[in-house]
Amino acid sequence: MSIDDSIDDRPTLAAPDDDPYLWLEDIEGDRALAFVAAQNQRTLAAFGDTGFEHDRDALAAIFDRPDNIPFVSRRGGLLYNQWKDAAHPRGLWRRTTLDEFRTAQPRWEVLLDIDRLATDEGEDWALNWVSSLPPAHERAMLSLSRGGSDAVVLREFDLAAKRFVDGGFALAEAKGSVDWLDRDTLLLSSAFGEGMATPSGYARTVRLWRRGEPVAAAKQIFAAENGQSVWVRAGVDRSVTPARVWFSEGLDFFNHQLWLGDASGAVTRLDVPSDSWVTPDGDWIAIKLRQPWTIDAVTHLADVVLGIRLSAFLAGSREFIRLFEPSARRALQGLSWAGGRLVLSILDELRPQFEVWTPSAEGWSSQPLPGLPTLATVNVWPLDSDELTGNGDLLASIQDPLTPPSLQLIENLGAPVVLKQAPRTFTADGHVVTRHEAVSVDGVKIPYTQTGPAEPTGDAPVHMNAYGGFGHTLLPAYNAALGKLWLERGGTLVEANIRGGGEFGTAWHDAGRYAGKRLAHDDFAAVAADLVRRGVTVPKRIAAQGGSNGGILITNMLVRYPERFGALFCTIPLIDMRRYTKLLAGASWIAEYGDPDKDQEWGWLQTYSAYHTATPGQPYPPILIATTRRDDRVHPGHARKMTAKLQAMGYDTWFYEPAAGGHGYGTDNRERASFITLGTRFLARHVGLEME
Repeated sequence: MSIDDSIDDRPTLAAPDDDPYLWLEDIEGDRALAFVAAQNQRTLAAFGDTGFEHDRDALAAIFDRPDNIPFVSRRGGLLYNQWKDAAHPRGLWRRTTLDEFRTAQPRWEVLLDIDRLATDEGEDWALNWVSSLPPAHERAMLSLSRGGSDAVVLREFDLAAKRFVDGGFALAEAKGSVDWLDRDTLLLSSAFGEGMATPSGYARTVRLWRRGEPVAAAKQIFAAENGQSVWVRAGVDRSVTPARVWFSEGLDFFNHQLWLGDASGAVTRLDVPSDSWVTPDGDWIAIKLRQPWTIDAVTHLADVVLGIRLSAFLAGSREFIRLFEPSARRALQGLSWAGGRLVLSILDELRPQFEVWTPSAEGWSSQPLPGLPTLATVNVWPLDSDELTGNGDLLASIQDPLTPPSLQLIENLGAPVVLKQAPRTFTADGHVVTRHEAVSVDGVKIPYTQTGPAEPTGDAPVHMNAYGGFGHTLLPAYNAALGKLWLERGGTLVEANIRGGGEFGTAWHDAGRYAGKRLAHDDFAAVAADLVRRGVTVPKRIAAQGGSNGGILITNMLVRYPERFGALFCTIPLIDMRRYTKLLAGASWIAEYGDPDKDQEWGWLQTYSAYHTATPGQPYPPILIATTRRDDRVHPGHARKMTAKLQAMGYDTWFYEPAAGGHGYGTDNRERASFITLGTRFLARHVGLEME
């Protein structure tokens, strides 16, 4: 009898729905939790030794440092920040003034102690996001998450009294968002209530919720027209008086219908391509295209940004000004309004550029943002949370893999001024950052960034990472954790810009989407091969990590390119591409991957559904698969089921699932440190990186 005959390798491509592990999709089921407990115990017994405890504590101390940058946003003239440290693991929500923030040790006014709240209420609270009411910002809706999940409890908070409002707005746990129409009225986009959720679990309606009114009685003013829509949202735009309301219906992850209206509901649908981004401010809009748009015999190419007066557009004019035109490796990364100016974030051959466009009655004028480096990772965003009380100040974060971030203030488009500097948390002596290109299977060049010792040894322990999905751009940053646990111990870090990301615009994303997802995985494998070709390392010393969409990547390295890696770490992963649309928010990602219920699309999905393509008797490297029980975005069943199948086939497979963390690595710094340390030490042990 062959090994294939003696081992149950279901589900298979021949019988993709014959799944013996469906019981592991029962998140809180007794049998599933017993599996998780046994797996956690096994993994921690093998890797949770005194070395793990030392590294975890070292990382937690780095994350808890008092001189870490407190990132802020301005509301009504004050700077707000959520801060976590050893004494406040869940965090403090606090505020200060800009003048005070400029000092070395600012004095903060604490608004809410989340640890105290969690203790008082016996809940595993985390503060997810805040929606406050301009211009005074004296009232806010706080979103409280249990264990870091996307679903939140909403409560009204009095910022002057620094307490929750007795009898104020409050809503039980659900996914969604909220915005203030006025002091006594909210626009509620929430999945809470019977029939209020889309198939993806997000809000299907927008309701006008008045103070003192039961949420069940709140008037529905907007709803998804398409039964398969992903979400609906509404936001109040106070860049004009009176304020207006924008409504949107997400048809899929990349397409939406946009409406302009007021408190009575949507009035005018904008005649723009459904996959474009529309960003309004006052009587101006900027439109970023995703596909070519031909209108009035003029074709505007994909990724172009167009500007026009909103009033003129609504009146029928299509006399656009082109504010940005891409090239093969020059792509827009984002756009935002600040003080009546449009800020464009651009990557040109992965080098950051920033342009500021100012509209006026005479037309549009542009200028670059001065004083920002081009050989670093730079992000720029508005300091103010809303245009009504903002003045156009910008914040910039500047870093590279060996230089910790600085937070800089840009006032009136002047030269940046350093507000805060993050500490150095690892020794970088003798290390360099270099950029390279690998050639993928179809001849396309794939950029990657390498950080490590200046002198190659030929067998460097390499940690590789990539994402490659949803048009998300991955840029090299200062990684305090991997710097401490990997670089400082002689290892090398590599980040790959594989297709599916947004580094080079829509074409780069689309090339790694749908059936192209498999090609994005080929890109990553090509980078691993290029490291060997260049004499950096050998395959058995290459470790790779990826999470979420990157979980598909890592499990495909396992089953398609096992000979190129020594160990793999797969986190909060998407893996089972046959059932992903039936699990939590999975249906919202059909526009990225395809629909497994359609034969043609299952035809390509099955080629990278590692849960189905994994077979016995292969040279798979050791793998640790980790998720969190409170991840209500990517179902923990993906990780659980893949672990069970691989172990049943006899592979060196490990599993870890903490109770909290949401779609991340933990809700506090110590949880995060534990997750990262466990995975990093797992990889290090298997590729021969010496751990102290």
